[in-house]
Amino acid sequence: MSIAREGIGTRATLRALGSQIHPVFMLPPFAASWFGAVVAGEITIVSGAVHAMAICLAVYVAHVKDGYVDFYRRGEDDDHPLTRRGCKFALGAATIGFTLCVAVLGVRVGPGAALLTLPTWLLGYLHAPQFDTNPVTVTLGYPTGIALAIVGGFYMQAGAVEAVAGGYGLVFFLALAGVKIIDDEQDYAYDRSIDKQTVAVLLGRYRARLVAAGLLTLGCLGVLWGSVTGLFPPSAPVAALVFASVALVARRAPSRLATMLLVRGSYLFLALLVVAAWYRPLASVAMPAITVLGPYTYLATEAVFGSAAIGLLVYADAIRSAGRTIVALYPVAYVWDWYTLELGVFQIPMRTGYELFDIPIEEHLFMIVVPGLVIGLHESMKQIESQSQPASNAIDSPRQNEAWAEPFPRVVRLAATLTARDFWRRHKRRHNSANPVTLPATRGGTPRVGDESFR
Repeated sequence: MSIAREGIGTRATLRALGSQIHPVFMLPPFAASWFGAVVAGEITIVSGAVHAMAICLAVYVAHVKDGYVDFYRRGEDDDHPLTRRGCKFALGAATIGFTLCVAVLGVRVGPGAALLTLPTWLLGYLHAPQFDTNPVTVTLGYPTGIALAIVGGFYMQAGAVEAVAGGYGLVFFLALAGVKIIDDEQDYAYDRSIDKQTVAVLLGRYRARLVAAGLLTLGCLGVLWGSVTGLFPPSAPVAALVFASVALVARRAPSRLATMLLVRGSYLFLALLVVAAWYRPLASVAMPAITVLGPYTYLATEAVFGSAAIGLLVYADAIRSAGRTIVALYPVAYVWDWYTLELGVFQIPMRTGYELFDIPIEEHLFMIVVPGLVIGLHESMKQIESQSQPASNAIDSPRQNEAWAEPFPRVVRLAATLTARDFWRRHKRRHNSANPVTLPATRGGTPRVGDESFR
């Protein structure tokens, strides 16, 4: 039975089978499995290794099946190292290996371990042609596998699923879903030509980037929320800050460069979370208390955020617009603040004690600082967006070559263009009738083009 399409012998066969091992896609699930084990605390090497092997075999199944479908069924790929029988042999061998790993986990850890591991093979086998044509499943398949690897790796050590494992799984599910949307954007033109419904094809590249940015933001915020509630270690937000910085750099980059940055950023994200979960470097550090300022605490925070608001408003040249908004909002805010303070809805212990019109002086400043900060941030973001134009091969603008662009604005622009053109023609007719020009005649009664009096 021939397995390799090129070459014969054991070396050619092993080379063809090994060609379906893609470290870029296989190492993250492998690392995610061990990360779940690290989060659990105590690590059993055998159970962890068997689970990690099962996850890698599931990814291998996905690669072999995807290559088989793209080359032999769809004709999308130009070449494939495995024959048809080679693909089926690789799928069968990987499935047998996966089944053995699941059986070992079921015996060593329990039925729950087998049930948590089995869906990863289903995700790999059904990736093509079932999942990769739907914008939801093509985007969420790989992130779901990573989340299952984290939760499963935790279960292999702890024998149960706890909130911390689910929290980490959800964080990576959201973040990697955003990365996957940008990764699929690289094949936007080809996918659109064959009517393959990725998020970029369905929404357009501009809106797809917005969805990806939202998912990346939720993933980073999830780390912060988990740390505040005590679910994650106190140092975990450092990892989120680093990953968010990488995502910010990749925000306007072409899809290929953005994917490279985000993939490497996700590696760093995972590495820093491993350090936070295993070593807990800030566990003994107390939260900094700004109450050392005593009655001036509230006033000092308003000074800090007020300075930031002024800087943003000056940058965006939005001082006047912010002033008008604050003046319009102030009466409503004042009445609401006075009313809630009178009812005792909340108290402000760290304040100077000075009042103006029956509410603390700090509350008056609050009504100015918060709207100013919001408007300054909003206008500054608009300013940055207008200054940073997307690269020609990166993402489309919201009004350029997008399938989702509404027809109504196009009709309005067309009507406006025709109206302006008609107005200009009428103006020229009136001008020519008021100032007639006598053109020199030629033999055929038509003006000479080269004549100086010809207008």
